[in-house]
Amino acid sequence: MTLWQKLAAKPDLQQTLRADHRLARTLTTRDLIALGIGAVIGTGIFILPGTVAATTSGPGIMLAFVLAAIVCSLAAMCYAEFASTLPVAGSAYAYGNVVFGQIFGWIIGWALILEYMLAVAAVSTSFAAYFASLLAGFHLRLPQALSGAFDPAQGTYVNLVAVLVVLLIGLMLSRGMQTSMAVNRAMVAVKLLIIGVFIVVGLFYVQPANWHPFLPFGAKGVLAGASLVFFAYLGFDAVSASAPEVKNPQKTLPRGIIGTLIIATVLYVAVAIVLTGMVHYTRLDVADPVAFALTAIHHRGLAGFISLGALAGMFTMMVTMIYSSSRLVYAIGRDGLLPTWFGAVRHQLPENALWTVTIVIAIMGGLVPLTALVNLVNIGTLIAFAFVSIGIIPLRRHPELQNDGFKVPGYPVVPVLSFLFCLLLMSQLGATTWLMSLVWFGIGMVIYFGYGFWHGK
Repeated sequence: MTLWQKLAAKPDLQQTLRADHRLARTLTTRDLIALGIGAVIGTGIFILPGTVAATTSGPGIMLAFVLAAIVCSLAAMCYAEFASTLPVAGSAYAYGNVVFGQIFGWIIGWALILEYMLAVAAVSTSFAAYFASLLAGFHLRLPQALSGAFDPAQGTYVNLVAVLVVLLIGLMLSRGMQTSMAVNRAMVAVKLLIIGVFIVVGLFYVQPANWHPFLPFGAKGVLAGASLVFFAYLGFDAVSASAPEVKNPQKTLPRGIIGTLIIATVLYVAVAIVLTGMVHYTRLDVADPVAFALTAIHHRGLAGFISLGALAGMFTMMVTMIYSSSRLVYAIGRDGLLPTWFGAVRHQLPENALWTVTIVIAIMGGLVPLTALVNLVNIGTLIAFAFVSIGIIPLRRHPELQNDGFKVPGYPVVPVLSFLFCLLLMSQLGATTWLMSLVWFGIGMVIYFGYGFWHGK
């Protein structure tokens, strides 16, 4: 076998489809939408509509969210077809492995490991900050040494709350998916209730005059706003990671992915409409625009209520991403590109992968300052989106992968458009982000050629 044949080797399809039979199929459409909403609707809904309206789009922010959702829906439909056709663990990693070959699957998987782990570690530090402000309301305060990343010059050694919340979620997920999904659904319900209360209360204070001028920055402002809020929708792809634990995946997975995107779009647009109607957009360039708007209409109590919504939003996002990253690491270990220890299943759960991911994220969130690395989440996501989008073309040509599941409408135009939009958004990322991503992929290539190339099944 030549070097290229080995790099582009594809797994045995029937073996791949049977590989995850040890995992319990317990998840329903409702669970998947709760997972998706948990990931997509985070703290961004309380921040992005205000800050992007103030600096980029004006009241036209509502159109920016719709435009971003349309672009995102192209990738979502591609994910839905893959998930319906290949209901296996690993999401985009597994899809790339089957249609492009081993080396491409590894690149996508390595990009996703970066996306999921960094995203959770960063959100865990935000959770800790919100939690500290909540404690401050009760005149309680953590010791300085336990309140930040390792930085002895500033007197901080570990972010204890960030570590504990990640370990708590890992423990919850290790108890089984039915227990985890019950907790996740309850937290999503709390978050949606708080967003709903804001929309209903805010509607009574909307003044249409605040929507004038509607496009103060012109159509360019709406386009620029769409590129900024595009990242608010990221997370629906994590739904596809649950494929081998889903009942009737051919129908349930597309419903979960597309349902997540529709609900998220409605909520984002509704919050944008109400927020810019309550307060003139020029006043919304603040760290907490929703709480600011409620304070402006003399609802300070509700402003505190929003902090609970933000905590619930961050908690459910971390649940989805830790769950998804553990299934990704499990799938890569199952295929031999990482040690097969990661692919072990106990009690119908990939416990080794779950606890490895949980501990690594807890260490990152507790000890490492992450601000400079967060943009790497975007590049990891867009690489996966690009591969999945263009991968629909070889998928359709694969004779063994044709079934009655979901199919992307407008083929082949929609997958190609989705691919081009991903490249366009990637071109907007800064040079520093690209440089750091090259370092990450350099490390990935060392691991692949040092281990995965020789042990991949």
